[in-house]
Amino acid sequence: MKTTITSKTRSRLRRFLPVAGLIALNTVSALAQSTSFSSTTLQTGISNSLAVIMMFGFVLGIFSVIYGGFAIRRGDVDQGKMSILGGAIIAAAPAVIYAFFKIFGLDNSSAVGVGTFS
Repeated sequence: MKTTITSKTRSRLRRFLPVAGLIALNTVSALAQSTSFSSTTLQTGISNSLAVIMMFGFVLGIFSVIYGGFAIRRGDVDQGKMSILGGAIIAAAPAVIYAFFKIFGLDNSSAVGVGTFS
């Protein structure tokens, strides 16, 4: 089955392609201008990314525990127990990993911690 592009779509593509090319070329030059890269900025970026992932995981774990409670209430006890156990593991995983890093002395140069809380 052969498809053809209508003239209206073709004219829109002709307008869009130069704009997309210009954006792509400007993005490459912007990435090449980074002169202040160091390992500490990479470590900070990774630490911030892990903090965001940790927050999403914690919320997901809490929702899983709540879902397990509702499953037990519905009468599905096995599914509820597994949901509660899985949610507790998901929610507690960042704290457990951070504790292991502290125990083994890897916390000075790691990107696991989310910083100090005031």
